[in-house]
Amino acid sequence: MSELGLIALPILLLILRQNLILILFAMAAYIHFFYGDGVLEYIIEDMWIGLDKEVLLSVPLFILCGNVMTKGQIAFRLINIMKELTAGLPGGLAIATILSCAVFAAISGSSAVTLLSVGAILYPALCEAGYSRKFALGALTSGGTLGVVIPPSIPMILFGIVTETSITDLFKAGILPGIIMTILMSIYALRVNWALPKAGFSFRKLGASVQSGFWSLMMPVILLGGIYSGYFTPTESAAVAFCYAIVVEVAVHREMTLKDLYGISIETAKLLGALFPLLAIAMSLNLLLTTEQVPQNLTSWVASFVESDIAFLLAINILLLLIGCFLDINAGILILAPILLPLALNFGIDPVHLGIIMVINLEVGFLTPPVGINLLVAMSAFKEKLGLICRSVLPFMGIILVVLLIVTFLPEVALISNQ
Repeated sequence: MSELGLIALPILLLILRQNLILILFAMAAYIHFFYGDGVLEYIIEDMWIGLDKEVLLSVPLFILCGNVMTKGQIAFRLINIMKELTAGLPGGLAIATILSCAVFAAISGSSAVTLLSVGAILYPALCEAGYSRKFALGALTSGGTLGVVIPPSIPMILFGIVTETSITDLFKAGILPGIIMTILMSIYALRVNWALPKAGFSFRKLGASVQSGFWSLMMPVILLGGIYSGYFTPTESAAVAFCYAIVVEVAVHREMTLKDLYGISIETAKLLGALFPLLAIAMSLNLLLTTEQVPQNLTSWVASFVESDIAFLLAINILLLLIGCFLDINAGILILAPILLPLALNFGIDPVHLGIIMVINLEVGFLTPPVGINLLVAMSAFKEKLGLICRSVLPFMGIILVVLLIVTFLPEVALISNQ
């Protein structure tokens, strides 16, 4: 009966729209009372132990890096290369939008940062070039979600931390699903905008854009190349990327001064001030779950209802899609990953496979009301009605769900890079 209470408690508190910190504390207290010795002071001690991890440094560094690129010229020059590369295709600017989101996602690791950076440049350009507002909104709002699938991804880092799964393996597992998603979105963009006039491809303009954006183009090469070659750890890679972004923006592009970094640091600190307390409590909860063997009890209880791995995968997909409508992706991972991992292991599901399933499922939550982050960001950034934005993302949401089904039932798609 206590296992049922552990599942029902966070769901009830979510329905009552309680603060996430309260939800995590309530879960920790529940476990202490029903599984442990009832000493609540241990929660604070576990918070310090949980945060004593070097890999946590990668989170603020990746966020800082994304903010530097947003304020500077790296994003603009990368987008310009994508525009010239696809200029000869029907709907070339639409495809450039998807590719720009994918490339920028491979640097910033953040969905909202990707949406704002690419959208500020390409939304006016798409409307001016004759693309429908509905398509432009859908492409940018949905393309921004690629930031959580294509590595480096902050949600993947959080999943790796709370489940002690290799972050490098998670990054590798996100490559192929991210590429498939990008290709399918690009094909849809091509089909929908086939009748629009082509801008005309020019090797000269492409060469000029590559020359102008060479240092920007080297960013994903250095960042991802360092991780996948094994030369950098994710934390070292984040530090190198941040330093590289500062040098490029201050010394090469000269679009930013060192004084501007103060404001960027303050913005990042505000974001981390909301994230790290949640992470501390989640890590405390994770340690408590492990110590009191709660996952083992929960596994036995769930196994009495679910008999096959197929049924389990269907169940967690439905659960995560529903949870994603009400919970931010980072919060969803911090709360659910420590609980779902032992269940997944019981059914023979690889932790890396579970991580990709969780990330893609909760990625859909960026596009679903009532708390879809990308919907709210797009509404604010583009000054459009929420109803129009919700309708605009439906085709792209369908594409994400198709990729989710592929990844769920063909785990090789995610795990092939780790074999």
